[in-house]
Amino acid sequence: MSHHEVDFNYYSQEHLLNAGCFDMRLIIEVVEKTLLDFEKGSIMFPEKIVQIFDEKTQNRINCLPATMLDEKICGVKWVSVFPENPRKFDVQNLSAIFVLSEIERGFPVAVMDGTLASNMRVGAVGAVAAKHLAIKDAETIGFIGAGEQAKMHLLAMKVVRPTLKVCRVTALTAAEEQGFIDQLSPILPDMEFIAANGDIRLAMEGADILVTATGAQAPLLKAEWVKPGAFYSHVGGWEDEYAVASLCDKIVCDDWETVKHRTQTVSRMYKEGLIDDRDVHADLHELVSGDKPGRESDDERIYFDAVGLSFLDVAIALTMFKRAKEAGEGISLELQHEMIFEHADIASKVRL
Repeated sequence: MSHHEVDFNYYSQEHLLNAGCFDMRLIIEVVEKTLLDFEKGSIMFPEKIVQIFDEKTQNRINCLPATMLDEKICGVKWVSVFPENPRKFDVQNLSAIFVLSEIERGFPVAVMDGTLASNMRVGAVGAVAAKHLAIKDAETIGFIGAGEQAKMHLLAMKVVRPTLKVCRVTALTAAEEQGFIDQLSPILPDMEFIAANGDIRLAMEGADILVTATGAQAPLLKAEWVKPGAFYSHVGGWEDEYAVASLCDKIVCDDWETVKHRTQTVSRMYKEGLIDDRDVHADLHELVSGDKPGRESDDERIYFDAVGLSFLDVAIALTMFKRAKEAGEGISLELQHEMIFEHADIASKVRL
């Protein structure tokens, strides 16, 4: 090996799955630990870069960096979200890739699939919120949306609320609803699944936990369906009428300072002067650390909004990298064998 050779490991989604990285309990623990690390200041969390190519569809590619200072790892997630993909092309709407680099010399150590980690992070963050904000004996969960993030939400919610026994789901088509049920019922054989056949009210009304995970930019969830004691996990941009947030006793965000500048329902309400900073009870890390209380009564309606925090993605990617490397999965690739002008035949390769 050349003294100046630079190698990194490559991990496909299949490598990560084979290594046992689809471990929801592990990822929930990573989210909790990383939120505490963020609170103590050991994480660098710059602004993400967003490129929206179509305002109507919200087709976009985002660049999300973060650094784990204790781990001495800097990472970036390059993620595309194209909401119409399932309908137009019969493919997923989200795809992502990670690059992880060590910060002693600045060289990459891993390039890896980010779709698994991204979708698991969405579910795990919702579950950490539910751990503090949902009623202890929650039995019924309702979904608007039947995509990958909805599926991850159900798996994660079941970890923190094992009492869940009925899942109602609605989506744009009956085929999407049935696909959700067909894929998840073998994983959760003790759960009763109900396809709402496009009836949003049937899916959501009276549920202990409500989840909206769609690409819609419209107020689908109605306040009248949110019963006392309900916990609502808002995943997308604008999926509920303003009255839902107004009705709730607590509003909690993954990070309010980030949320307020986005296009979530509560972000729109903030920009229109309908709510202000005082109306937001807590950020999620404050619940995990115990700085602020979670649910304080069985009758509280609680609203949770997550815009997505890149440092959680990078922390999850780092955890998956370690597990996959230990399991012997992945492929070692050479970035360079030697420095540019060390190549013996460099003179023949230069074009002037």
